[in-house]
Amino acid sequence: MTFKTVYHTATSLDGFLATPDHNLDWLLSRQVDWDGPLGLNRFAAGAGAIAMGSSTYQWINENSTEPWPYSMPTWVFTHREFPAFDDGRDVRLTSKPVEVVHKEMAAAADGKDLWLMGGGELVGQFADQGLLDEIIVSIAPVTLGAGAPLLPRRLELKTTEVAHNGEFACVRYSVVR
Repeated sequence: MTFKTVYHTATSLDGFLATPDHNLDWLLSRQVDWDGPLGLNRFAAGAGAIAMGSSTYQWINENSTEPWPYSMPTWVFTHREFPAFDDGRDVRLTSKPVEVVHKEMAAAADGKDLWLMGGGELVGQFADQGLLDEIIVSIAPVTLGAGAPLLPRRLELKTTEVAHNGEFACVRYSVVR
């Protein structure tokens, strides 16, 4: 079986990943079964590499009380400088085009799926290059009114799975080419 490039994320009902100041408190206060239907733990077990934007990376570093949670290599798309960490994390800061990094990620993932963590604009760049295969989104019962959009692109999608997990409505979509 070949790997997929998957955007696995959560969104508010009105389609925002984070508030205008990049806050995720609205998400972290929700009840969810991480091992449940379309849950993050199940998905992460089959992923071999992560791509994320600099705002996501910064938020994780500033708000997590736990050690770096990902054992797989992570590419952070950025033009900013970040402090070095000596906690064993495999984080690769890059400003290369997504199509170049996608090849690097695929080689490192060794047949496992590639996880596009976000943000939406970064995922949109993968979609623009025809490199996005699937979206798994958990929709929280909250509206934010403004913020970072889920995916600021027009894409045609096909619903392939729907589930209820805790407070979230979860949907898996395949990208229609």
